[in-house]
Amino acid sequence: MRITQDIILGWLLLVLFTSQAVAQAVTAAATGGKTSTLLSSGWRFRQVGKDNWAPATVPGCVHTDLLASKQIEDPLYRDNETKLQWIGKVDWEYETTFTVAPTTLQRSNLELVFQGLDTYADVTLNDAAILHADNMFREWRANVKPQLRAGENRLHIRFRSPLNEVAGLPAKYGYNLFAINDEQAMGIVGDKGPVLSVYTRKAPYHYGWDWGPRLVSSGVWQPVHLEAWDDVQLTNLRVVQRQLSAQQAQLALEVEYEGAASAASREATLVVETTGPDGQVTDSRVEQKVTLQPNRHTLTAELRLDNPKLWYPAGYGAQPLYSFRARLLRNGQPLDEASTRTGLRTVQLRREKDAIGRSFEFVVNGVPIFAKGANWIPADIFPTRVTHGRYRTLLQAAKDANMNMIRVWGGGIYENQYFYDTCDELGLLVWQDFMFACSFYPGNPEFVANVQAEATHQVRRLRNHPSICIWVGNNENEWAWQDWGKVPERVGNFRQEVWGNYLSMFRDRLPTLLQTEDPSRPYLSSSPSAEFEDQASSQTHGDMHYWSVWGGTAPISDYEKQVPRFMSEYGFQSFPEFKSVQQFTKPEDHDILSPVMRQHQRSNVGNPRLVEYLLRDYRQPKNFESFLYVSQVLQAQAIKLGAEHLRRSRPRTMGSLFWQLDDCWGVASWSSIDYYGRWKALQYYAQRFYAPVLVSPHEEGDKVRFYVVSDQTRALPAQLEVRLTDFNGRVLFQQTEKLQLEPLTSKAYLDIPRRKLLGKNDPKKAVLSCTLQQTGGPVLSTNTHYFALPKEMALPKPTIQATWTQTTDSTFQVQLQSKTLARQVHLQLSEKDGFFADNFFDLLPGESRKLTFKSQGPSTLAELRKQLVVRSLADAF
Repeated sequence: MRITQDIILGWLLLVLFTSQAVAQAVTAAATGGKTSTLLSSGWRFRQVGKDNWAPATVPGCVHTDLLASKQIEDPLYRDNETKLQWIGKVDWEYETTFTVAPTTLQRSNLELVFQGLDTYADVTLNDAAILHADNMFREWRANVKPQLRAGENRLHIRFRSPLNEVAGLPAKYGYNLFAINDEQAMGIVGDKGPVLSVYTRKAPYHYGWDWGPRLVSSGVWQPVHLEAWDDVQLTNLRVVQRQLSAQQAQLALEVEYEGAASAASREATLVVETTGPDGQVTDSRVEQKVTLQPNRHTLTAELRLDNPKLWYPAGYGAQPLYSFRARLLRNGQPLDEASTRTGLRTVQLRREKDAIGRSFEFVVNGVPIFAKGANWIPADIFPTRVTHGRYRTLLQAAKDANMNMIRVWGGGIYENQYFYDTCDELGLLVWQDFMFACSFYPGNPEFVANVQAEATHQVRRLRNHPSICIWVGNNENEWAWQDWGKVPERVGNFRQEVWGNYLSMFRDRLPTLLQTEDPSRPYLSSSPSAEFEDQASSQTHGDMHYWSVWGGTAPISDYEKQVPRFMSEYGFQSFPEFKSVQQFTKPEDHDILSPVMRQHQRSNVGNPRLVEYLLRDYRQPKNFESFLYVSQVLQAQAIKLGAEHLRRSRPRTMGSLFWQLDDCWGVASWSSIDYYGRWKALQYYAQRFYAPVLVSPHEEGDKVRFYVVSDQTRALPAQLEVRLTDFNGRVLFQQTEKLQLEPLTSKAYLDIPRRKLLGKNDPKKAVLSCTLQQTGGPVLSTNTHYFALPKEMALPKPTIQATWTQTTDSTFQVQLQSKTLARQVHLQLSEKDGFFADNFFDLLPGESRKLTFKSQGPSTLAELRKQLVVRSLADAF
């Protein structure tokens, strides 16, 4: 091989970099500074008792490692899930080797830190037991100074089957605990028998749900570090707002440290620095002398920020973020440091008695916020596959749909740091459940202590995030006890014990823990809950989950009979679009009753219920692809009706969180964005019904009322144009009104008698359109209303003309026009993928609408013209 100058330069740079890294580590060791080494390479895994070691990825899980090593087929494709149930029933082992320098062994404290082990893990180092883990949601630490040796070290983890581990507990306790969505209860996948998920502190959705597969995994699902330190290490940094106004922020930085015995009475200096939202270090530096002591202690640094920039939810202001850095120094040399980032804001859950019952509204910086958003489930059945890019895309989609709140539902996981950082940056308030859902749990001391440690760890990890606005004990447990088909009777003579365990955990222990660890935020014992002032899911107290529409097959119009204080769950199912279905099926599967499609419909009643609802409003779709499309239109129309009603009901109602934003695999579900990232009709609709200013026409008796809902904090002059046309564009009625829109309110600004509006025209052949425009400014909101069901209307089959132009390499514009009404216009490409900025809209006769399209990968105008598929509702039958 010829030695080139580039190769020589590369060697020199490598030597220089390695020398610098070694020098830094030696310096840190020499000065007592803490070091941390990530152990992410060299891992391998196998089934216990087998001799087929294969490479493993850490963080990861056994399913993804089996897939990567080609030992199994894709668990999410067709019916492979059923064939892979054995994975959760056997034990697995992981191991790696890592090298430790002699200088590292001279450090006083050496700890292996496991940020997440899923779930029952026996850990050995050089064949010596160092740790036994039993909770997916905790961080685990082991002092390994006695076991480490210079040179190569072998780290081994044996994961015991989560199913086998607790299989005997129901018999031991003498009764079966309730868990309605564990697949062992639903009977679609998994062994018949008592539910087992409730006994294990592991992501509940891994055991199956009515939108997710049952894939009970194990593995090292969070990073592993080797930490080395001498006298002291920092263990937590907390920002406490003592007082906050537009003029001044009085803050306390609580710096927790752990001191070794050698730290006793040693002098050190605590230095705290603040970096403002502009990236510049502020003049609020704090430097104070401290005397260290063994064990855990907290140092407090008081600081003041003048004219602080306040953090607001999306739509109400900006999201400035401050960074804080705390360092412990001795003789100017670093011992350890910690940093965090937060936004300065006040948050209150206002629950005041009124003529109705008790209010339920979030108030941020004194501004009452109407919460607009959706529920969040883990974005993959294997959470380590969710990249930062995917998190960003999904959360940005929520903000782009004018959402300001995401509910992290209690049957999934506590999300990673990047998720909450992104919510901080985007202004998405986070309703944070603890990880308990639709189930009842043991109350024995070991289980309770495990949960206590879990909750303490998670609260301390997340409490600096300004986006988190509430902690909630669980999802639907209280409601289940009160209203789900005699749940108390199912546990027979153990009823008092089970309910007592519930109250002890969610009414007593968790709020007591929060009073110590994070008293700044409100707590709700369950969702839904009236905190025992009324039945859970009351319309007068607390929050509400409403499932009579869909779950009880009530008419979709019944959404308008619900006027809760806050609607934190309601939803309607649909299928993904055909392109997405193709990614987990073969052509022979393309029937909703095929075995594979039923495998990807986890609700036992899902298909017949969806067909029943569809045929109430629409005719029978002509084929499989059309059925998928109409199911999405139906879902979007249903949630639109509910969401607009909830917004019109402001201020009695102050929140609308539909179920659900995302999916964890390809499935028929309640999501607005499917597993492959494609927006369903509902997500496009949400852009419109969650708009900052919404015009919402509503039939009430013999008149049509035109409401405007404004989330703006100031009044706006506007003009409302109301127009009724036939399907060919002939104007049948037109009226324009000048309005002064009141801030933070819902109000009917115009009433028109139905007989005046329709005259003698056939209501089955007319469309009402509304356009609300700010005076001298942009269009704020548009909406359409029909006076008959789609199946009653003779919709014309429109000819839609599309004209393409290119703006950048990957951005295009398409202009659409139709001489006749085109309802529910849906655009997609036959082969390529990309994103249309708007979709599933009504194109009025003679209207011209221009949309932006962003291509995934290179595209040409010729390709787009050839591949564009434009569908309207009339084409589906």
